[in-house]
Amino acid sequence: MQALLVNPEFPTTYWSFNYVLRFLGKRCAFPPLGLLTVAAMLPESWELRLVDMNVRRLRDRDLEWADLVFVGGMVVQRDSARTVIARATRIGSAVVAGGPLFTCEPDAFPEVDHLVLNEAEVTLPRFLADLEAGVPKRRYVSDEYPGLERTPTPRWDLVDLNEYASTSIQFSRGCPFDCDFCNVTALLGHRPRVKTTEQIIAELDAIYNAGWRGSIFFVDDNFIGNKRALQTDLLPALESWQRRRKNGIPFYTEASVNLADDPRLMRAMVRAGFNTVFVGIETPSAEGLAECNKRQNRNRNLLESVRTIQRAGLQVQGGFIVGFDSDGPDIFQRQIDFIQQSGIVMAMVGLLQAPIGTRLYARLKHENRIRGVSGGDNTACSTNIVPRMGLESLQEGYRQIFESIYRPKPYYDRVRCFLREYKTPEIRPALQFAHVRAFLRSTVRLGIVGRERYQYWRLIGWTLLRRKKLFPIAVTLAIVGHHFRRVYETQIHRNRAG
Repeated sequence: MQALLVNPEFPTTYWSFNYVLRFLGKRCAFPPLGLLTVAAMLPESWELRLVDMNVRRLRDRDLEWADLVFVGGMVVQRDSARTVIARATRIGSAVVAGGPLFTCEPDAFPEVDHLVLNEAEVTLPRFLADLEAGVPKRRYVSDEYPGLERTPTPRWDLVDLNEYASTSIQFSRGCPFDCDFCNVTALLGHRPRVKTTEQIIAELDAIYNAGWRGSIFFVDDNFIGNKRALQTDLLPALESWQRRRKNGIPFYTEASVNLADDPRLMRAMVRAGFNTVFVGIETPSAEGLAECNKRQNRNRNLLESVRTIQRAGLQVQGGFIVGFDSDGPDIFQRQIDFIQQSGIVMAMVGLLQAPIGTRLYARLKHENRIRGVSGGDNTACSTNIVPRMGLESLQEGYRQIFESIYRPKPYYDRVRCFLREYKTPEIRPALQFAHVRAFLRSTVRLGIVGRERYQYWRLIGWTLLRRKKLFPIAVTLAIVGHHFRRVYETQIHRNRAG
């Protein structure tokens, strides 16, 4: 059996880092971890190929070669996935689809031959058994949340890691919280399930032995969902693994803001090599947090929580949302003030969306306030809900936020605010050619050509005088700021043109 695995193309978004990749000489931010894991579950006798459309184009001869075409993807990849399916169908290749996009919207893809939904550890073996018997069904579903002990090490041999800016690994699935706009618990449950420490170390060894020396993203939706497993097993093992390396490998992940309440856990994460966490702040409004059931963020000083995490040695990237029913006209300036004062440099601000499967979607559908399906792009100046404040007012306020936080001066002010608070990481990676190239390109693109050139050189000088050891981070954040400006400007222009 010849199987082709296809990762559809991502549009330019916050997480795509397209404009950063140009500085680094890379083609894509992350490899397709889900498909690589699925590949490891397929029979050893099968011949496998993988095409990541974010790295190279999909050719007709790729599809003609395959007996089966496996398509995975997230909601934001919907348009590209449709194109892949249409091409495979036209050529006559059978299509097998799975992943969050197809699990959430199975009826939207009637052309797919076999839908293998929910978690592959459960449904993929059933499909393979039926395929072997010659009686494969069209749809395979399960409400089981399997233990991750059966999850294999991804097939890293199917991709060229040199094409990626970062790589990824998964420790856990599920989240103990239940934010009403988030579909993580609908897809993966409330009880965080974890891989064994031995599995994670084996996966890290596989990535390292493949020649990778850059950063690694732990893709867990809430890395600290199971604190006991972290503190007693994984983090000590990661610290030991780092010590055996000549140079450290930086890790980053996503976590809830209650991380700030556990100094011991933060110290352990930093010793293990973590230097960044993405945190869902959402809103400084107490009413908004109550409305979306963001209980882990309530009844706390969010600004101080962010600073506590930064001072521990973890950069905080933040997610923010506007468009809650309780939001008034002042919410936009409140968001701007919070982002600037917190020193959250990488602030992802989006309009409230209602993904299929969430409690928010169910409530708004009952109120006749759903406008189609969510596009999955948190930086789009559009939404699939009818906002209480009115769509035009919401979009205008959104434009106000992005124009305020990503103009060069406020952005670079925020970088310095962060660098003042940030504790120098204990583990710093070896200098790579891609880093040198990025810096040299930044001096031209940002320091000479860019409209932020004054702010760029001011940051370079300030960092060399005040926080010399953080110089690589300062350069990285300058480049990332260019990406954010381009993304938001494109989205706003597209919205106005539409």
